[in-house]
Amino acid sequence: MAIGEAGSSPSGLLPWRALGLLTNDDIRARIERLEIPFDHRGVDPYGVSKKDLLWFFSALGALYRHYFTVTVTGIENVPTRGRAMLVCNHSGGIALDGAMVLVSLLLEMEPPRLGHGMAEKFLNQVPFLSGWTRRTGQLTGLPENAARLLNDDRVLMVFPEGARGTAKLYWERHTLVRFGTGFVRLAMQTQSPIVPLAFLGGGEAVPTVANLYRLGKLFGAPYIPVTPYLVPIPRPVPLDILYGEPLVFTGTGQEADDVISAHVETVRDRISQLLADGQQRRQKNGA
Repeated sequence: MAIGEAGSSPSGLLPWRALGLLTNDDIRARIERLEIPFDHRGVDPYGVSKKDLLWFFSALGALYRHYFTVTVTGIENVPTRGRAMLVCNHSGGIALDGAMVLVSLLLEMEPPRLGHGMAEKFLNQVPFLSGWTRRTGQLTGLPENAARLLNDDRVLMVFPEGARGTAKLYWERHTLVRFGTGFVRLAMQTQSPIVPLAFLGGGEAVPTVANLYRLGKLFGAPYIPVTPYLVPIPRPVPLDILYGEPLVFTGTGQEADDVISAHVETVRDRISQLLADGQQRRQKNGA
């Protein structure tokens, strides 16, 4: 079923046809071109819904095209088909980086691709968000979900810095904290290429000066970021996404820790270089 045909939303909240004017025709067309096995209802085996994707990417696409100034380089390094793991640094106190990367895959790639992120587990505690994230392709961050996506030749987005990465303060925005190692083992187990990428500008968009950890726990979140203007509302700033050349590590994923750690450092060093390249370009452009 094409998006916008008669029917109601999967959540039963709003008739899609009645609100069709709020969506974007270009994004609608790109979602129709996704090489994903949607059934007659427009739902794939993971529960991803074309209709929810339309609202998700119409909203994010408006920010991507009209609110921020987004520059993407190297997206030709992302495979047009087949499995791939995108490994990115965290930038900014909220998941702005992941959202913009997902939009770049849909709007900048030919053919367009749907990226899947691993949603923070605390989102499952919010009734509406838990279902909505799944319907837009963002599954709970469990190893079995990640492995299944890659084995099904999907694009998986990974942030090995975890919540420590989004907790970076403004003056730490261009640094990298310790990477977890599980992503390399998973890439080797599933024989997936790793595409390193750097995201710049998130720290300027949400300039975090402090994190309220106790308050965050009350809401089931790791923390609540605080900006100079208190609330973490993103500012309209230039954003840069730099995709690097794919890295392939052969093996089973069961290698000794020192072997895996060396591969992790290789990825980390590549992202660090991409960050440096991005910073140099932004300085040249006065960003």
